[in-house]
This record gives sequence, structure tokens and C-alpha cells, in this order.
Amino acid sequence: QVQLVESGGGLVQAGGSLRLSCAASGRTFSMYSMGWFRQAPGKEREFVAAIRRSGGSTYYADSVKGRFTISRDNALNTVYLQMNSLKPEDTAAYYCAASSSRIKLVERERYDYWGQGTQVTVSS
Repeated sequence: QVQLVESGGGLVQAGGSLRLSCAASGRTFSMYSMGWFRQAPGKEREFVAAIRRSGGSTYYADSVKGRFTISRDNALNTVYLQMNSLKPEDTAAYYCAASSSRIKLVERERYDYWGQGTQVTVSS
């Protein structure tokens, strides 16, 4: 079992930055690939970014590539999402998730555990 708790969301103006954190319980954090997804009202939950167990490989949605950076600290059982140059269309609830899979990390179905989400609102 892995429990995930996100933090760091809030209200920011367009062009600003936020850093989301996701703290994981348990001693097996390093065995999971980690991902960030987001869901805007009336829309499906979509992939944002993912990072493999060791942190050596990262993946991004085209819409955030070059603006967002995912990273992890296995010693602290934490994964981060640094979000720069934020746009109003980035407004959503952001969820972190843990996956025992090494492949197809863009797919929601690959993830075994989910956090409760943190809201990010970007004003224009």
C-alpha cells in the first residue's frame, strides 16, 4: 500500500510559477514510477508528466513540455512538479499517482495509487 498526499497548489497569475509536492508513505517508494495528472472541470483526467523509479527517465505531455519539470527524491519519498510560465489553461486539480509499471506511463490505467489532488488556479 502506498498513500500519496499532494501539496503546493494555489492561485497564481499567468506567467507565474508553482511547485507541487507529493509525499508518499511506505518504504517502497523507490519501486514505483510516479506520475502527475490533472483534471479540469468537465474534462477527463489527463497525463501531465511521469518519472521512472530511479529518476533517470522523464516524460511530458506536449502541452507542458519546456514549462514543467518532474523530479523525485527517493530518500524523502517525494515527487515534485515544478510549473513555470503558467497559463490559464493549466487550471485544474492536479493528482500524483504511483505505478508499478515501467511502460506506458502516460496511461491512467497503469497507476495503482492516487492522491486526493491539489487545486491549481491560474488567473489571466
